[in-house]
Amino acid sequence: MMGPLIPIAMQLAQYAPNIIKILSGSDKAAEVAEKVVGVAQAITGQPDGESALAALKADPNKVLEFQEAMAAQQLQLEQMYLADTQNARARDVDLAKVGILNYRANMLAGGAGALVVFCLAIMVWRSGLDNDAKAVITLILGRALGWIEQVFSFEFGTTRANKVKDDTIKALSK
Repeated sequence: MMGPLIPIAMQLAQYAPNIIKILSGSDKAAEVAEKVVGVAQAITGQPDGESALAALKADPNKVLEFQEAMAAQQLQLEQMYLADTQNARARDVDLAKVGILNYRANMLAGGAGALVVFCLAIMVWRSGLDNDAKAVITLILGRALGWIEQVFSFEFGTTRANKVKDDTIKALSK
């Protein structure tokens, strides 16, 4: 029942773009979608997500109400997203404590690194490629570098503020 709400919630995200990250990058996407659609239903008085979306499209005032309601829900949604990330980090720490390597994560990170090297090698050794082929390779290279960035962000945090964020997550989860 919750799964089908994700596409509707993604469409509702056009009115509250800050929820896209939470909907697309979390194991809690179905829960977030249920909350987002529920807020839209409450504001529009519609019985289902599709009707609520249609009502929002038809009434700019309802869109403003939805945006305000989603801004009020933002803290709770962010907590769900951060708790999901925190659980993944805690899992890796627990595995390391008992001497188990996270082979899946290591293989994914290694694969992304190998893809970067492969794309760079193609660009260097096949310099005569046409512009379309170079564009595709550059696109793939950019995506693989993004994956590597995510690995580093996960392992080390993105900024010093992450220490504060991690402490806040711990405090909020107690």
